Amino acid sequence: MTYCGQSNDVEPSPGAILVLGSGAYRIGSSVEFDWCAVSCIRTLDKLGYTSLMLNCNPETVSTDYDECQRLYFDEESLERVLDIYHYEQIFGVVVSVGGQIPNNLAMPLFRSNVNILGTSPEMIDNAENRYKFSRMLDKLKGVDQPQWKEATSIEEARKFCDVVGYPVLVRPSYVLSGMAMNVAYSHTDLQQMLTEASTVSANYPVVVSKFIAGAKEIEVDAVALDGEIIVAAMSEHIENAGVHSGDATLVLPAQDLSHETIQHVLDSSRKIIRSLKVTGPVNIQYLAKDDDVKVIECNLRASRSFPFVSKTVDLNFIEVATKAMVGMTSDFPTEQRIWAGGNHKRIGVKVAQFSFPRLSGADPGFHSNNNTTTF
Repeated sequence: MTYCGQSNDVEPSPGAILVLGSGAYRIGSSVEFDWCAVSCIRTLDKLGYTSLMLNCNPETVSTDYDECQRLYFDEESLERVLDIYHYEQIFGVVVSVGGQIPNNLAMPLFRSNVNILGTSPEMIDNAENRYKFSRMLDKLKGVDQPQWKEATSIEEARKFCDVVGYPVLVRPSYVLSGMAMNVAYSHTDLQQMLTEASTVSANYPVVVSKFIAGAKEIEVDAVALDGEIIVAAMSEHIENAGVHSGDATLVLPAQDLSHETIQHVLDSSRKIIRSLKVTGPVNIQYLAKDDDVKVIECNLRASRSFPFVSKTVDLNFIEVATKAMVGMTSDFPTEQRIWAGGNHKRIGVKVAQFSFPRLSGADPGFHSNNNTTTF
């Protein structure tokens, strides 16, 4: 395409599908989302669709010119996506395989009448907006979450913390890699973290919730169709809750969870996925302590652990998700396939790699924001 010109160098591809990649993310951090984006366009090619990729990260495989039928190496912004969408006469856009950057474009694109494939952008907003998501969980019978409150002011947040006690988790909405998500242990911490969170997430709510120290963190990566799980895998973190999932050591299938905890997590996942009418990839995170299970958050997109999960269970979750999003479901399993606890032919362990020794003054500690550069 030629901007501000009289003609373009390429002809439109009516009916093509545009996949949004990981964008100009931190070097190394986008590798997991790049695997998801590449798996998506390769699946679309197998299904007979014309695949287009928008990405501007030279560190990625998705920006190789021969991976898709047309590559746009440009910024991942609303304006650029709309330019491509209208010129190419796109059939639909996939926002759920490139991480948080394309996911954040779901609602702006929806308001511009762009056809988003998979889960409805309104449901994506219900999950990403911390206030809306917490209110939804309150209405789901049998699904629990830590005590929470929308931080409308520092004073209101302090009153809430006086009631529930520290520590608390400060959670902004629509953020990358847990940015500005922190555990506060005092009023001083709370004020500093709320200021940072409100700056990062200025247009969306910031929620403060009770943080359960010493709890185990559990993740469910799944693919759903019209709110029903097709495939799902449950991983557990080796580290206690409070470490970002990108930094944590993951074990799949979970090896140290009771039968009660596993069933509670699966039941809660089914209820959340049905409530959000998910079609495509989804990641849900939980806290568990003494068989008491509470929801942390839900991402209606592929997570960093999708490549790890897919390789461990020998089933490409993104391939299944892509077929669900375009309605090609004829070869789907007739029953749910779930990898949770128990005996399986393979156990996978994901260990993150860090660049602390190479970065002068870097903080080598683990927090609720992401620090890893690769797996």
